[in-house]
Amino acid sequence: MSRSKNGGQPAAQPVGGEPYAPASGDTGWSALHYDLELEYRMATNRLDAVARISGRAERELTAIGLDLVGLKASRVSLDGERRTQHVQRPGRLTVKPAAPIAAGQDFALEIAYAGSPAPRRSPWGLVGWEELEDGVIVASQPTGAPTWYPCNDRPSDKATYRIRVTTEQGYRVVATGALVEETTRSGRTSRTFDCRVPVASYLTTVQIGRYVRRATVHDEVPLVAFYPPALEQRVLADLAPLPRMLACFVERFGPYPFDDYTVVVTADDLEIPLESVAGAVFGANLIDGRGGEERLVAHELAHQWFGNSVGVAGWQHIWLNEGLACYAEWLWSEAAGRETTDALARAHHRRLSGLPQDIVLGDPGPALMFDDRIYKRGALLVHALRLELGDVRFFGLLHDWTALRVHATATTADFRRLAGKIADAPLDALFDAWLQERALPPLPLVSARRRGSR
Repeated sequence: MSRSKNGGQPAAQPVGGEPYAPASGDTGWSALHYDLELEYRMATNRLDAVARISGRAERELTAIGLDLVGLKASRVSLDGERRTQHVQRPGRLTVKPAAPIAAGQDFALEIAYAGSPAPRRSPWGLVGWEELEDGVIVASQPTGAPTWYPCNDRPSDKATYRIRVTTEQGYRVVATGALVEETTRSGRTSRTFDCRVPVASYLTTVQIGRYVRRATVHDEVPLVAFYPPALEQRVLADLAPLPRMLACFVERFGPYPFDDYTVVVTADDLEIPLESVAGAVFGANLIDGRGGEERLVAHELAHQWFGNSVGVAGWQHIWLNEGLACYAEWLWSEAAGRETTDALARAHHRRLSGLPQDIVLGDPGPALMFDDRIYKRGALLVHALRLELGDVRFFGLLHDWTALRVHATATTADFRRLAGKIADAPLDALFDAWLQERALPPLPLVSARRRGSR
């Protein structure tokens, strides 16, 4: 993601174990798989749906908490019990089993629900399911997934998905996973998507619009674009660098972690682009046909490694997603023959040195977690680490990071520990200065290229 938002502070005692989103999630259980059946009517913004959720108790459960916003659950069954007791209040659905569920035991929920989906208000603005002029966009990050299905909405909880969406025949649907089935009956088309790798709920999506599809394949990775026909020339021009970007990032980060990469361009203008698993969505205003936002194309692609495959175990570690994706922008600039990574790092360091020094990168708090300074300071930390390690060790670290944590979650401590194993000398002073101090640390003067290149 690429944006800057401010917001409020969390409640003192998180309900779901996530301090930055204290009302979200339930640490008492983990989701294993979501099977979603969505019947959507564009003209009336009506959603009728069934969610089948496979879960596992992390401790003895006397209640199962799910996040569900703006939609009404009408029927709940647990392990086939048709009259399972449940209680719903704003933002929360609580299922009460007839007997406690033992720690480690698997269970199956089926929830029928319906309503008019809408974005939810959050400290970071409106997030979730949102109507466009003629379509739908779903931006689930960070707490928008419950606006369209009941879930355990915490970034540390990854599950597989099957999503079936039925809507009017004239619209194209793009959702999380690979399209495995498409049927049309009585003017309505159903499409089924299968996601076999575990993903966090905030990275799931549905996009609906009057789109055409264009696909190419680069190094066995399908690159797919969906867009309004009127924007075709702009889209094809701005996405032309994607194959070279992919090759650049595979060399520097390791193998691409998903089966394909899909970009959706809406007819509407959007404030920011947003990543999802194996994809990203851009507004028409961000695709100008002249590569004006090429850095954002690189940023969202890089998130497939940093954020979407290697996910954060909690929002306080957001710099791992955004700092590394921002650094990828700088790497691409140099690979494309423009400004070097080092020149960009030093230019951003000069700019940040004139801004308020009120951010703790390693735990910025919810109000600042999407502040642009998190992105840039995170990228500067990455560059400082590269200068310290030298290119061979540094890029080896990134390869190890994406390989060892593929489709899993991680913390800042995990990254520090791995970097420490690669370094010749202790890195504690470097990490402490960048992660724990409010003052912007200086960048080392020695160029990484003097220490060997990759």
